[in-house]
Amino acid sequence: MLIAAAGDAVVFFDTQRLETGASDAAFQWVSGGENAESIYVNVTADDKTLFVSDEAAERITVMDLDKIRSLGRDSAANLKRGNARDGASSAIIGRIPTGVAPIALTFSKDQRWLFTTSQIAPADWGWPAVLEPEGINPGRGKVPEGAVIVIDVAKAKTNAAESVFARVPAGGSPVRLALSPDGSRLFVSARNSNAALVFDTGELVKDPKHAKPTKIPVGSSPVPIVAVADGKFVLVGNSDRFGANAARSSTLSVVDTSLLGTERNPNVGKIPCGAFPREFDLTADGQTLYLTNFRSRTLQVMDVSRLMTILEK
Repeated sequence: MLIAAAGDAVVFFDTQRLETGASDAAFQWVSGGENAESIYVNVTADDKTLFVSDEAAERITVMDLDKIRSLGRDSAANLKRGNARDGASSAIIGRIPTGVAPIALTFSKDQRWLFTTSQIAPADWGWPAVLEPEGINPGRGKVPEGAVIVIDVAKAKTNAAESVFARVPAGGSPVRLALSPDGSRLFVSARNSNAALVFDTGELVKDPKHAKPTKIPVGSSPVPIVAVADGKFVLVGNSDRFGANAARSSTLSVVDTSLLGTERNPNVGKIPCGAFPREFDLTADGQTLYLTNFRSRTLQVMDVSRLMTILEK
């Protein structure tokens, strides 16, 4: 099963049908409501619970995948319903409130916690307005920091509305997360801070009120972030989303994690990429890294072993 966040719906595809080019590969649709802007999905390791970040609705929707499967994969039968998207709505377990524009969904290594982001803390959190807003026409007045939000996964399955464990300040517009292979560090791209942040995951769940990140300046408006080579390096895509050169090729900043906590700058180099790097995906064996470049409409493919040979020289 392939699951896609598709704006106002989440769509479920039969992968065997996709591979054969069948026209009825999409077999279930769950509506997120008008203007939900569902943008990101992630599934628990037991393949039973789906989390969906609804960017415009400022929430995360939690779904029961066994319920989706129980409805069957007969696309024709599903489409005969009065509203196919409503047909699977019974799979929704609940919804988790977040701040403005949640996107990233990253599980802790033990799957006990789900980390997500909010680009701007809402007014009812009472956080101070300390940052200039980003955007082509940002308007007047400062805005609060965004947050890394820590969610109790077990509680989200039974009482989603009360499952937020902590909200931790995370710079301007945090948008993507990456966990180190050993689970000890959480890397955050803070787009409106032109920085990558590094949190100790132990502090996030044991003492979130005092969890403070290490801040690493990178390029303009960083978005995608990924740990490679068993966590030795972190790559950060500098989107320059709101800059004058947003349509031109950009760079990936290279962070050497062995230099964290030392006097040396861990930002050790740059790699060329397309315009507006947006999303990384690392293969399970860690050897091939894919990058989507949004503005240049390209897929960049990198051999991680060759890349490490260059970086380590």
